Amino acid sequence: MARITGRTVLIVGASSGIGAEVARQLADGGNRFVLTARRAPELASVAKEIRAAGSASLDIAADALDPRAAAEVVAAAVAEYGSLDVALLNAGQGPDMSMDRVSVADVSRIMALNYDVVVNYLVPLIEQMGSQRDGGLIAHTNSLAGLMGIPRQGPYSAAKAAVRTLIDTARVELAPRGIRFTSVHPGFVATDRISGDGLPKPFQISQERAARYVVRALEREPAQAYFPWPTAALVRTLRTLPTPVSSFVLRKLASG
Repeated sequence: MARITGRTVLIVGASSGIGAEVARQLADGGNRFVLTARRAPELASVAKEIRAAGSASLDIAADALDPRAAAEVVAAAVAEYGSLDVALLNAGQGPDMSMDRVSVADVSRIMALNYDVVVNYLVPLIEQMGSQRDGGLIAHTNSLAGLMGIPRQGPYSAAKAAVRTLIDTARVELAPRGIRFTSVHPGFVATDRISGDGLPKPFQISQERAARYVVRALEREPAQAYFPWPTAALVRTLRTLPTPVSSFVLRKLASG
């Protein structure tokens, strides 16, 4: 397992949560960071921490929903540092959404926030890393919810499943060009964004612990990384059970 040092690292969704914490945990490695998110003040604060820890940091406020803005972030990273070694695509949201209460617009918005934002960065990153001698690593923060339909998380589960399939395809196609892909599948993580959404969160972990799992995945580069183990084991078990049984268990879990 190679520690990430002296690398150029792009983190999308770096102003808070897992993205910011991953940057902090890698900041003592003499890396060169490109941090991007929509919220400029929060982003600048994280970048200041990174520089204080000894790494270079370029912070760029940009909306990941805008494909032109995403392409400009990748171009700015290359202009500043010459290449990109690692990209962590960490943008996304999974609010509490019951299927009998959502609108078409709600579902489309969740798809955009969890699928479109990845595509907007994935395409220019593939183009850039495909031109580099050693390729590069593209990692994506997916979710254990992307492995099966989770009650009150249907649109989110669907969007994450779509991204997982796209990344799996890219992994096979682009391996000969040296571009590697890692999909990271956390369970429930205690970020500020979801603290009051009302969803039951069995085996929830802190964002600091989640970031340690992500950093380990960036270092080891598995195709898939699932954590924490109790939630991952629960999801794997549910996927093997007959549908009536797994549906019963899921309803019980969703009801708290």
